[in-house]
Amino acid sequence: MKNFVIALVVGLGVPALAMAVFCVYILVCRIAAATRKAAESLKVDATLPFQLLKSFHNEALTSNYAEALNKSLLYYEAQRSGELPIHQRVEWRAYSALSDGREAGVDLEGGYYNAGDNVKFGFPLAFTITMLSWSTIEFQAQLKDNNQLTYALEAIQWGTDYLIKAHPEPHVLYGQVGDGDSDHACWQRPEDMTTPRPAYKIDEKNPGSDLAAETAAAFAAASLAFNPKNETYASILLTHAKQLFEFASNYSGLYQNSITSAAKFFNSSGYEDELLWAAVWLYRATNEDVYLDFVDESSGPGGPRSIFYWDDKYVGVQVLIAKLVLEGNIDGEAYGQYKSQAEEFICNCLQQGKNNVQQTPGGLLWFLSYNLQYVTTAAFVAAAYSEYLTTNLATFDCPGGTIKPNDLLLLAKSQVDYILGSNPRSTSYMVGLGPNYPTQVHHRGASIVSIKVNPAPVSCKGGYDLYYGDDVPNPNLLEGAVVYGPDENDIYSDLRSNYEQAAPATVTPAPLVGILAKLALTFK
Repeated sequence: MKNFVIALVVGLGVPALAMAVFCVYILVCRIAAATRKAAESLKVDATLPFQLLKSFHNEALTSNYAEALNKSLLYYEAQRSGELPIHQRVEWRAYSALSDGREAGVDLEGGYYNAGDNVKFGFPLAFTITMLSWSTIEFQAQLKDNNQLTYALEAIQWGTDYLIKAHPEPHVLYGQVGDGDSDHACWQRPEDMTTPRPAYKIDEKNPGSDLAAETAAAFAAASLAFNPKNETYASILLTHAKQLFEFASNYSGLYQNSITSAAKFFNSSGYEDELLWAAVWLYRATNEDVYLDFVDESSGPGGPRSIFYWDDKYVGVQVLIAKLVLEGNIDGEAYGQYKSQAEEFICNCLQQGKNNVQQTPGGLLWFLSYNLQYVTTAAFVAAAYSEYLTTNLATFDCPGGTIKPNDLLLLAKSQVDYILGSNPRSTSYMVGLGPNYPTQVHHRGASIVSIKVNPAPVSCKGGYDLYYGDDVPNPNLLEGAVVYGPDENDIYSDLRSNYEQAAPATVTPAPLVGILAKLALTFK
């Protein structure tokens, strides 16, 4: 190649040009060698795939984690059902669903609407509270330093106060208010709801081990979050957790067989993971051996997992037990599989495993449709495990190399940065953050003019006629909501009807709360 270039230009009678071209050739060769060397280093440095995350970084979008943290907690105020508190910060919302549970003879006012609808689905609601609590437990100091701990605890308590009402007897738990079909047939702000509000429960004759155990996990985790601030309230939560775990353990069954209305929307694939999840949270909250014994007698850690979300808690179980192993609180040999399977999931997220998680061209982990709810849990696992490794001066090995705590924090950061705008579209998928974010969020309350602006009732079908198909930005800003996000090719369509991408859900930002608190102090 070298001789060919020189011969070509010399043959043309341009010796000076020949020398210039030769110098350029040498420079190109050196760049190529450096590129090959960098590529080879990727095999052993787990942080590089995320440091080189397609170079879409925009510091103006990704540096203000504190603002994102504040907005993520504001979102939960917009999702509130019931009588709103005096210090409510989301002012376009008003009282709603004040008579929930009345037909069943129980007070079920309060709690959170699930997503862009007006149903209170107990299964994902409980998981939301568990993850908000886990965020608060692991990153409590960082939340305090960001002046957001009070808001985080308020977000948890709005959920747990409702769950206490939903658990009026040891073996009775109300797991849903509202009917998904009739609710989704209407487009109404929650303040105007005319749809039926049936209350569905599980009990001894109609059990739901998954729902009861997930709610037990939520209570146990929340008790840990509140214990430093309010021991009395933490004790109340722990009592509910113990009662529900006993109920879930002794009365087996899938909850959708009892609450059939939920099957179409939040179907549970099994309850073994929820039982383990609850047991581990109760062990952490009480240090009582009976809960660790339950883990010992179970069918095991669940095997390698590829996802962590409201229907599959095994990764969460594995990570919590791995923490106990790292701390030396339980036998590493006896519980080694839990730790190794937790780390296998993390390796695959890091692109350093044997079955790596797919990535979009822009570097986002891609699991399934409605994707960002799975990304935020994976990012949280990485951030939390980074803390565990740091505390215990530990590392671990992936097939692609040795993993250090900072590798995991950079993984979490890369995914958060993508969500906040460092992506091919330069779009923040957190509503209200940055100059470019979704404006037609699939959300009834946000898309209809506030009742405080226009108190005229919006009818069931009137909302569809007047607001649903109106190709304009939502009149109310749903700050802090994280939509389900782009597809596997980084493509996103900002249309209200595009619920697969444009809908928010309470489960999605809950893991982000803790990560954002950490990043806000680490990357100022």
